Amino acid sequence: MEGAIGVGKSSLARLLADRMQARLVLEEVEENPFLKDFYRNREHYAFQTQMHFLFSRYQQQRSLRQLELFRERMVADYLFQKDRIFASLNLSERELALYERLLGWLEVDVMKPDIVVYLQASTEVLLDRIGRRGRPFERDMDRGYLTSLNEAYNHFFFHYVESPLLVVNTSTIDFVNDPDDFEDLCRRILVHRQGTMYYTPIDKGEAT
Repeated sequence: MEGAIGVGKSSLARLLADRMQARLVLEEVEENPFLKDFYRNREHYAFQTQMHFLFSRYQQQRSLRQLELFRERMVADYLFQKDRIFASLNLSERELALYERLLGWLEVDVMKPDIVVYLQASTEVLLDRIGRRGRPFERDMDRGYLTSLNEAYNHFFFHYVESPLLVVNTSTIDFVNDPDDFEDLCRRILVHRQGTMYYTPIDKGEAT
């Protein structure tokens, strides 16, 4: 599962893992000791925050390779390659050059997913969802930064071809609280196995 901050990656990953009786893999976000400082001063703390995320994600992904021998089903709430999105948005030119060298060495050990689900939502929807989940370090999330992040995600996945990709507009659905929304989305995830597909549910308020 992928998408910008607050779009519902972890929630969908939990639901899908439960349905598939799969191993749930969650990104270790709140364990990053630089994250709180990053949201207060992005320019000063971007590199430390990025490096911590990069090596944390890499360490987790390496441990998952051992499980591949047993062909265990896994559902994750992040794609390792998405690390580039945040790096390109937050690092200086020199920092990004060093980052790219490190990433090139690390990503060869990372498994390729059978399918990537990219969850989209408008900045307004993201801000509402971020506010409702109430993480203290996200309380003062900058609208401009979130808009730039949303645009960077769209650009990245517009060019993504490494795995089958399902792009889901989540602005008008509630797969957490509406079983019908989840069931329809789940079916589409489980059958998609090739290329890129766009899933835009009908707005229930407009349905007749």
